[in-house]
Order: sequence, then C-alpha cells, then structure tokens
Amino acid sequence: MIDLIIFPSLLISGYLFGQYFERKHYRSILKRESDTLHVPLLTLKTVPSELKRCDAELVAGNVVVSVDYFKRFLAGLRAIVGGRVKSYESLVDRARREAILRMKEQAIDKGAIVVTNVRIETSSISKGQRKTIGSIEVLAYGTAISPYRS
Repeated sequence: MIDLIIFPSLLISGYLFGQYFERKHYRSILKRESDTLHVPLLTLKTVPSELKRCDAELVAGNVVVSVDYFKRFLAGLRAIVGGRVKSYESLVDRARREAILRMKEQAIDKGAIVVTNVRIETSSISKGQRKTIGSIEVLAYGTAISPYRS
C-alpha cells in the first residue's frame, strides 16, 4: 500500500523540481546569451583574411547535465511506442546552449572579438545495468580570435 503512495509522490516531486530547475536554467541561459551577443561564432575552417594578423587561441566549454527521474520515466514510456523523446530534447538543448555559452565566456575573458571553427561534440553517460542515459555531456570548442597584442 505504501508503495502506491511513494511512487506517485516521487513522480510528482520529480516533475515539479525538474520543471523549476529547468526554467531557472533557461532564464540564466537567455540572460547570458544576450550578454555575449557581441562575440559572433563562425563555423568557418579558415580565418578570414582581415583577422589573420590577430592572436588565435583554443577555447572550449564543457557541460554535463543529468536526466531527472521524471524525464527518464517519460522516455521509458516513449521507448515502448517509439517516436520523438520530447522529454530529452530540452535536456540536449540546455546542454548545447550552456556549453556554447561557456566557450564564449572563455573567449571573452581572453579578449576575443570572434570565435571561428566552432565545433560541438555530444555524448551520453550511461548508468546502471540497463545502460539507461544518466547524463549528457556536450563540448563546444573553437578558435578565439583576439586583436594582436605586441
């Protein structure tokens, strides 16, 4: 009988806490994205000629975001019938945006005016015997271009 109370309680509390922290993280991301708009990101492999006389340095941003219990439960249900796993899409979006922001913030700290050759790598971190997704890791990296310092 007690199990019938504990399981729904865990699901509801997981949902409420997960939603609260996800919204809080999105608010932080939106603010920081607007603060870093002045440093553009380019996927070009080569540096534009007007930036060739500048300093270049590798910058990276890395983040690991954990899957909350409620999202894992919903993904398990979705695995039965197939289709898009919307509960994980926001997780991947937050992780990607956070990694890019960390990379841009590192570039800004180094005095960069642009980041070129931007690349993003993702991986999942499995957990338990059933190898379910426990966390997702995203790495964003690129070349920070700063005005030449003599």
